[in-house]
Amino acid sequence: MTAEKMNLINALTLVILGLWGFIDVNTPSLETGISWTALIPVFFGVILLLCNKGIKNGSKVIAHIAVVLTLLILIALVGKRLPISIENGGIGLFRVAAMSVISLLAFVSFIRSFIKNRKKAS
Repeated sequence: MTAEKMNLINALTLVILGLWGFIDVNTPSLETGISWTALIPVFFGVILLLCNKGIKNGSKVIAHIAVVLTLLILIALVGKRLPISIENGGIGLFRVAAMSVISLLAFVSFIRSFIKNRKKAS
């Protein structure tokens, strides 16, 4: 699968599952305050969606921005959120695991694309 398609899938996954998590976390506790951290994947997903056209057009700068953002969200999900979700269990674990796996696949897709383009150039 191309880096552009994987970026689109990753972005949509981050937005949809991130919004689901935000609603799920905040619905029972509206009177105690809203947890905005659940929107972090949504913000990353929106930025990755905005990068998608540049990736499709072959912009190296935008592709590198997208791969760095993908790596950052992957580190945040796996390093920070996944241990908490494993401890708590439930549907939140599914959301975090799904976002982590899709982000990893998108990252691998970017790296493979960069290697392919490097070989093509030389």
